[in-house]
Amino acid sequence: MLQRIAPLRITAYTTTTAAGVGKAALLSAMRAGVSGLRRNDFGPSPLATWIGRVADVEAAALPKPLVDWDCRNNRLAWLGLLADGFIDAAHGARERYGRARVALVLGTSTSSIGATEDAYRSLDAEGRFPKGNRNPRVHTPHSLADFVHEALALEGPCITVSTACSSSAKVFAVAERLMRLGLVDAAIVGGVDTLCGSVLFGFNALQLVSPQPCRPFDADRNGISIGEAAGFALLERVDAANADGPCLAGYGESSDAHHMSTPHPEGLGAERALDEALARAGVDAGEIDHINLHGTASAKNDEVEAALVARRFPARTHACSTKGWTGHALGAAGIVEAAASLLALETGFMPGTVNTRHLDAVCGPQIRIEPSAGPIRLALSNSFGFGGNNCVLVFARDAGGAGS
Repeated sequence: MLQRIAPLRITAYTTTTAAGVGKAALLSAMRAGVSGLRRNDFGPSPLATWIGRVADVEAAALPKPLVDWDCRNNRLAWLGLLADGFIDAAHGARERYGRARVALVLGTSTSSIGATEDAYRSLDAEGRFPKGNRNPRVHTPHSLADFVHEALALEGPCITVSTACSSSAKVFAVAERLMRLGLVDAAIVGGVDTLCGSVLFGFNALQLVSPQPCRPFDADRNGISIGEAAGFALLERVDAANADGPCLAGYGESSDAHHMSTPHPEGLGAERALDEALARAGVDAGEIDHINLHGTASAKNDEVEAALVARRFPARTHACSTKGWTGHALGAAGIVEAAASLLALETGFMPGTVNTRHLDAVCGPQIRIEPSAGPIRLALSNSFGFGGNNCVLVFARDAGGAGS
């Protein structure tokens, strides 16, 4: 039987998405019901689809000491670090605990593969990468974490989690274990993924990309809108100085391996992750006030998730998908939706499901098109990836909010 974990205080967090730079931009877009999706204008031969593109990535510039890391993904990471004063919070943790006692755990599904694509498109006469793009620091799946580790001048554990669309949700679980085992005193978690041809054309080949803005849980949904995002959170142990504020209360993980790209038809892996998350938080499903659903707008994923929510949660629970605002940010989706859940806890605002007009009949009363507001003690965030890589997170309004 799983034991309840000690809550971890989230002392700072931020997210940068197609809705704008910083968490206030996301909250504003959700309140206004204005989607951040736009017609696809990415790449030399754009697909006829809609995307969640961050407007300021091209203008972002890395500081001179970090220029060897330059690529679109790391630029977005830098933009994200600067938002909401997060980099200052990270530096503060480094000074409090020491460079070696702060872990960095980041999720990504593609890392800087866009730079590698650019290199292959520009091979020189001898078939080699062009001179300006022969940087081994960039052409590696660990580029993101290595870059942020150096940018923050950290010396503690540096971990990349790449489990498809659950990547930057699972980082919270890794951080909790590192801290519980006494290996570190704090952890910076997050995720970054940028748009690239491999993702856009790959998902299109799987017939999962919609030609319109995505419509999660809509009866007429016809696929996802791919997005990009960056997000970070700082986790510390709860003490008298930081007892007030949102906490990680629980997490659950599973890998059902039912199919490479299709969820288990009965949602068994997702339900196992849900049960673990509730057990570690010491709460029942009926105590959850708000759920940020994975809700990609693909036919089967939404069907399975909606059925799980309908059978496990009371009608009063407010559930929604925020991917209509941001697009599906893949490896960064978990941190974006964790941030949306934390915003709900802090403000009492629970978003609806933008772009959706008519809910699928499989949906129960929990899934809402319209927003609502009210006191929230506990929020849940679902992240389900290819291969059955599932993660469910429970967040509490404060350290006293978790547990029955």
